Amino acid sequence: MATTNSLSVSFPGFKLKLCLTLIACVIGVTSAQLSAKFYEKSCPGALATIRKAVKQAVHNEFRMGASLLRLHFHDCFVQGCDASVLLDDTDTFTGEKNSFPNANSLRGFDVIDNIKSELENMCQDVVSCADILAVAARDAVFELGGPRWEVPLGRRDSTTASLAESNSDLPAPFFDLDGLTSAFAKKNFTVQELVTLSGGHSIGLVRCRFFRKRIYNESNIDQTFAEEKQQECPFEGGDDNLSAFDSTTPFKFDNAFYKNLLQQKGLVHSDQQLFNGVNGTNSPTKDQVVNYARNMAKFKKDFAAAMLKMSMMTPLTGSDGEIRKKCSRVNPPST
Repeated sequence: MATTNSLSVSFPGFKLKLCLTLIACVIGVTSAQLSAKFYEKSCPGALATIRKAVKQAVHNEFRMGASLLRLHFHDCFVQGCDASVLLDDTDTFTGEKNSFPNANSLRGFDVIDNIKSELENMCQDVVSCADILAVAARDAVFELGGPRWEVPLGRRDSTTASLAESNSDLPAPFFDLDGLTSAFAKKNFTVQELVTLSGGHSIGLVRCRFFRKRIYNESNIDQTFAEEKQQECPFEGGDDNLSAFDSTTPFKFDNAFYKNLLQQKGLVHSDQQLFNGVNGTNSPTKDQVVNYARNMAKFKKDFAAAMLKMSMMTPLTGSDGEIRKKCSRVNPPST
């Protein structure tokens, strides 16, 4: 299988070339079997099919853009980018869908399943669910105004999942900066990349139960903002009420998320920690937040590079894993 020597990360006014070999050295994976042209001959319409389906899904419901991005993130942070997050529980198999961070929270499974079904009709047993998820996340971000990056392809799907790792390794909205730093470092991300990837909260919604303590108890929050959010999230009840991470432009991928942090309008505890602590002290990452608040192009360029790195976390390639026929279950044994 031929591979490309470089990847292009682009958005209006910028184009960033990244050498695959250097990326492989940085994140500790072998990229030789991943290529942006992996399906060029085996399923030439794959990327266009994914793009069309994601475009339709996001335009039907803007929230779906953030849901697909989050689905990819929760996949890659557990076992690597292998589509383990898509597997259903069965009598003999325990998946990750019912972990604390995922249960009744992750969305977009139907979009991925529909894309997989369409691709199976086009090119049976060719395109992996892991690749569909990586490309769908990229296309979802782009549809909401974010950057577009070239996704290396050729991942295969896992036959395993880890409920324990899903419970332990995904960063939580109540983490302090030290906890966030440790969670990202465990996956070989720098503190700078932590701040960058947190910008995914430029889009999407979050449930009341995950920010109630902040809006009622914390001091590093704009009081008017807190009172507004208390109308959406009562002190008792309403656990599943939804509010936007970024109340300024909730479904536009931009740098308003960072501008909000400067005004102490981060909705969840972990986000505001990027700028200042509950006692008002400046965070070590404050300068990067300020930089992104002032320079949206810099944020988008860095986000594309960080997403590219994340999408290549310990992929299954070659003969490892399988190409699932349905993303929600492993293939039955061959007879």
